[in-house]
Amino acid sequence: MNKLEKNFQSKLIKELKEMFEGCLVLKMDANYIQGIPDLLILYKNKWAALECKKDKKAKHQPNQDYYISIMDKMSFSRFISPDNKEEVLGELQQSFKSRRSTRISRSK
Repeated sequence: MNKLEKNFQSKLIKELKEMFEGCLVLKMDANYIQGIPDLLILYKNKWAALECKKDKKAKHQPNQDYYISIMDKMSFSRFISPDNKEEVLGELQQSFKSRRSTRISRSK
């Protein structure tokens, strides 16, 4: 990870923790699973994954597109860079607000 991306990621983590009070932001180990997104955000009963890039034109590593796509179908996952940060954080905020846990009706 280059310096620009590393600095962006550090600032992003702080911003996420301020935006979603009480959330956990976990740095994922891409050496364990190639292409897994950089960050996993756990918030209440929801989660999201973000792949940090230095800019919108930054190269995607093998399998990143696959994991972003599949994790987005499960919950929420995006590539995020300074270029699209506000847009992605807005979408994440909406996702965390709108998604509800499954309710199971119980027969008496």
